[in-house]
Amino acid sequence: MLLMLNSYHQNTKHSYNSIRTNPNRVDWNNPPNKFKFYSKDYKRISLNSQNENYNFLYLISGISAKKSYPSGEYYLRINPSAGALYPNEVYFQARNVAGFEDGIYHIEVGTSSVVLLKKLEKNEGIEEILGLKYSVDGFIFFISSLYFRSSWKYKNRAFRYCLLDAGHLIGSMEASTYLYDKSFEILYDFPKKKLNQFFCFDEKEFFTSIVIVGDKKDSKKESFSFDIPTIDGSSYVDENITFFEKNEMVENAYEDILNIIDKKAQENSAIFNFQKQRFQDTIFKRRSIREFTRQSISKIQFESIMGVVNQAIKSDCDEQVDIFYTINRVEGEVLGLYKNGKLIKNGDFCQKSGYLCLEQDLGKSSAVTFFLATKSKNYQEAYQKAGIIGHRLYLASNYLDIGCSGIGAYYDDEVCEFIEETSMILYALAIGN
Repeated sequence: MLLMLNSYHQNTKHSYNSIRTNPNRVDWNNPPNKFKFYSKDYKRISLNSQNENYNFLYLISGISAKKSYPSGEYYLRINPSAGALYPNEVYFQARNVAGFEDGIYHIEVGTSSVVLLKKLEKNEGIEEILGLKYSVDGFIFFISSLYFRSSWKYKNRAFRYCLLDAGHLIGSMEASTYLYDKSFEILYDFPKKKLNQFFCFDEKEFFTSIVIVGDKKDSKKESFSFDIPTIDGSSYVDENITFFEKNEMVENAYEDILNIIDKKAQENSAIFNFQKQRFQDTIFKRRSIREFTRQSISKIQFESIMGVVNQAIKSDCDEQVDIFYTINRVEGEVLGLYKNGKLIKNGDFCQKSGYLCLEQDLGKSSAVTFFLATKSKNYQEAYQKAGIIGHRLYLASNYLDIGCSGIGAYYDDEVCEFIEETSMILYALAIGN
């Protein structure tokens, strides 16, 4: 299993030579659809801010801005996404939630609404299908990936970005639960293939994670029939355009690492201390910065950010993700390379960090450049955790008016040489003024 895991990661690494000899060819005139729609015959609920639970859902994956370019209009969401391609979808079960009939729903981002796919009777629930020994009063969220939205641009490396984006979505759920004082727990260990079939997915879409936001009850729910159409969420249905391209490496990577190895749960929950109105404003205003001023941030600011990043993440499979970073411009901090808060190499590495991030200026002009790494056998779980950490970094930085940018492309092996570890590099990020 570990060999298969490393095989996908190994085969999707970037290097100085690969970037120059294997450039992506992208048909910019035919991008995939970023919105999935079910039939207009299904009942919809508009996610306006008048209802607390509606706003709670909107803060998970709602549209936060619209930009117009000669090539068309682009919609930015509360959660970031590699290339703004948004390969992930969110479904949920609601039970005993104000403003909702008990049922199975899909968050339809394109219309800022949720779609009722199946009304549930009191004795019915998806818990039985998931193998849970309890029922949930509240929400059970299901995160899926439509990988072609990403592989259209990023080819074989797309599965990495699907998992990172799923982690960012989980991070936005965590942020919204904080605002509304709801519980939060991630499940990675569930029958994914069975759930894929239950939702009538084909090979184009698959589930990666579940988030429980609600109270666990000592009661059993029965299974139910769920007859919904298979929808190609990356094509333009109205124009009858279908141009999905199968990627066997992505599909095999998903299949090969479905089973979790030696899982260890994290029972502790994060403790945040944000001013809630300001934090909600931060969620809406979160953006990826494109250029840093090369001005320093304060030590207090940096410590505050790391205090958020290092909080526990409650889940049934908690994988070790090491946080390496180079201090480039932090007042009162020693320049150098750090691992999990400990200085391991002295020096000014801002130029090196920029080079490692595919020679992007963001990596060298930042106050701090991060590299998240793991030796985990559970690839999907570790990658999603890296996305959650990345989301916390975005929000904690933006809350203090400090810029942040995720960097999904880097010279994998050269980063490992620099940190002197035989790890898998999951994510790079940079923060600064």
